Amino acid sequence: MSRWGRPADQDGAGWAVVDVETSGFRPGQARVVSVAALALSDDGNVEKSLYSLLDPGVDPGPTHVHGLTAEMLAGQPTFGDVVGDLAEVLRGRTLVAHNVGFDYAFLTAEAELVHAELPIDSVMCTVELARRLELGAENLRLETLAAHYGVTQMKPHDALDDAMVLAQILKPVLVRAQERRKWLPVHPVSRRTWPNGRVTHDEIRPLKVLAARMPCPYANPGPFVAGRPLVQGMRIALAAEVGHTHEELVERILHAGLAFTESVDAHTSLVVCDQPAPEQGKGYQAGEFGVPMLSSTGFLQCLDAVIGGSEVTEFGATSPVADQFTLF
Repeated sequence: MSRWGRPADQDGAGWAVVDVETSGFRPGQARVVSVAALALSDDGNVEKSLYSLLDPGVDPGPTHVHGLTAEMLAGQPTFGDVVGDLAEVLRGRTLVAHNVGFDYAFLTAEAELVHAELPIDSVMCTVELARRLELGAENLRLETLAAHYGVTQMKPHDALDDAMVLAQILKPVLVRAQERRKWLPVHPVSRRTWPNGRVTHDEIRPLKVLAARMPCPYANPGPFVAGRPLVQGMRIALAAEVGHTHEELVERILHAGLAFTESVDAHTSLVVCDQPAPEQGKGYQAGEFGVPMLSSTGFLQCLDAVIGGSEVTEFGATSPVADQFTLF
C-alpha cells in the first residue's frame, strides 16, 4: 500500500500546525523572522505550542507585510535557540501549513544552517485539502477560508495569529472531509544522515512527478473492461477534465496498486475523464489509441473492488547451479 494520502476517517498521530514569516522567498538565503507551531490532537484540539520572534542576523525584509523591524528582532532568540523546543512540538505529528511547501522548505533550511534535525516524517497542505472539499469559497487564501468558517483573523501575516486561525479552520475542514469521504493529502517526507553526521531534509516534490516514475510491483494486465473490476498493475492516465484534484486521484491510484502514467499509448489501461467525447488532451488520445475511458466518479467507485494482480519478479536463472557453466 502507498504511504501517499489516507482516508479522512482513519486515525492519525496528531497534527503540528505551523506558520513562518520570512525575510524573503528563497529558503537558505532569506531567513525566518518568526515561527509559530501548535501541536494538535488528531481531532484538532491544541495540546502544546511554541511561538517566537527570531533574530535572523540579516535585514528582516518586507516589514510592510509581517510588521517586524530590525529593531524589534535585535536580541531575540536565533533559530538555533528554539529548534529543540520546535522539534518537540513537531515530533510524531504531521506538519500542517497553508501552502506547506513554503513553510517546510524554510524550517528545514534553517535547521540545516544550525546542523539540527527536524523530526518531520509527513506533511499536509491545507490549500490542497480545501480544494478537494468544494467549499464554494471565492478562493483558497487563508483569510477567505477564515471568513467562510467564521474565524476571526486579528493580525494577518503574524505567525502566531495565522497558525491559530489555521488550527481553528482545520477542525471543521477535517469534519467535512470525513462527511464527504475524502482523502487527506498527507504525504511522506524524508531526511538523510551523511557520513560526516550532517542531516539534510529532502524537498517536497509534486506527487504526479514522483508517481509517474514509481515502478509498479504488478504486471500490466491490459485494458480495463467495462463491467469488470480494476486489476492491480493497470496503467491509469488522468485527463484534465475530471471533477477531483489530480493529486487525490493519484493517491488513490497508488494506494490501490495501480500504475499512474502521464502519457496515453497502446499500453494504457484506462483514461479517467469526465467528458464523453473530448476533442483534445488525454481524453482525445484515448479515442485515438482505443483506450477505455471512465468518469472520475465511476473510477473512484471501482477502487472499492480492485482485484489482485500478478507481481513482477526479477529475471533470474532457472537452471540449477550445478548445470551452469562458469568462465574463468
